Amino acid sequence: MASSQSGGVAQVSANRWLQLIAGVVCMVAAANIQYSWTLFVPEIQNANGWSRASIQVAFTVFVVVQTWLSPVQGYFIDKYGPRAVVLVGGLFTGLSWIVNSYATSLTGFYVGAAIGGIGVGCVYSTCVNSALRWFPDKRGLAVGLTAAGYGSGTVLTIMPIANMLKTTSYSDVFFLFGCIQGLVILLAAGFLRAPQKGEVVFSSTVAQSRRDYTLTEALKTPVFWVMLFMFICTVTGGLMAVAQLGVIAEDLGVKHVQVNLYFFAMAALPFALMLDRILNGISRPLFGWISDHIGREKTMFFAFAMEGIGIVALGTFGHNPWAFIILSGIVFLAWGEVYSLFSATAADTFGSAHVGKIYGVLYTAKGFAALLVPVANLIMEATGSWAVVLYIVAAMDLTAAFSALFILKPLLARHHRLNAEAAARTTGQVPAGV
Repeated sequence: MASSQSGGVAQVSANRWLQLIAGVVCMVAAANIQYSWTLFVPEIQNANGWSRASIQVAFTVFVVVQTWLSPVQGYFIDKYGPRAVVLVGGLFTGLSWIVNSYATSLTGFYVGAAIGGIGVGCVYSTCVNSALRWFPDKRGLAVGLTAAGYGSGTVLTIMPIANMLKTTSYSDVFFLFGCIQGLVILLAAGFLRAPQKGEVVFSSTVAQSRRDYTLTEALKTPVFWVMLFMFICTVTGGLMAVAQLGVIAEDLGVKHVQVNLYFFAMAALPFALMLDRILNGISRPLFGWISDHIGREKTMFFAFAMEGIGIVALGTFGHNPWAFIILSGIVFLAWGEVYSLFSATAADTFGSAHVGKIYGVLYTAKGFAALLVPVANLIMEATGSWAVVLYIVAAMDLTAAFSALFILKPLLARHHRLNAEAAARTTGQVPAGV
């Protein structure tokens, strides 16, 4: 068990915050591939005449590759360290959009998406893993800030990309921003390293395992499978909104409607995208910080229920541009926290030594959810409305919310109790904090 050293608190604190900042910078630079994709879909469709569903397969390929390779990336993080893995991630993240800039077929975009999935997966897995290891005493906040870099990183680029798409080809935009994001990640990767013994301290308010489970051991626990089920339920709605928000806005008739803020006016969609990125970013450290104080399960219930209600309201009132902006913001505020809550809960439950692999398998939930993104388009085209799709994902969110309180919470209590009893039999006393 690692513990803090009282004589080196100032040095340790400064060192780990530098690690956190470097991780956030990497996540910001990697965010475009997922969160700016929705801006390119109409441009690609207009230029080539392909169907929305076929174009969105690229998004699915990206997410599936990014998430389903996470356990493998966790292995490489443990073997080679965070710096080497993020350097590879930076190269692939930049190359992804450069490939897109030259793509003349759907296959070309699918290849670019796969390359991007590898790159962003390396960056995301490593930076989340780093936050979990450096900040066991503030896991919710630290991983929330790291994930916020990914969730809101495009705040800096949404408007430049949208403006460039009005004046130049999408190929030029892909090439320029591909070069920028790859270079930034390569520079920030140089600061990353793993913590040494004595550089971390555990939480005194959240139950945390002092036993480091292997991936095989974690897979044998019911807690793991309940978290995976809940993760799939909650990530589906937000992921659909990320990929389809521009399309939903167009179908609801609010995409180009100007909203007047008195001191300036902006079309509803870019305004919603900018607000959503901000709230998506705020969500992750906010709910992570809350969970550090009141517990992960209670925080999950509140956030997941809010997302489900927000999605239903978006389908009902989204034809109004102001309602579309506000309700999409609520959905992103309530969705972003899944990436801080599930990763922190995984490390609390199974320890940090192998959390890269364990959370990597949990993170594949995002890949399963991505398979439903093209299906959402097909359901919408068959029914002529987004209502059915939105109601389905809202029901999934509410299922996860109640599961957090009535299934996950008692399972976690039992899990930590059994660990404490096993430790007591071995050492003659219960480890502190369990």
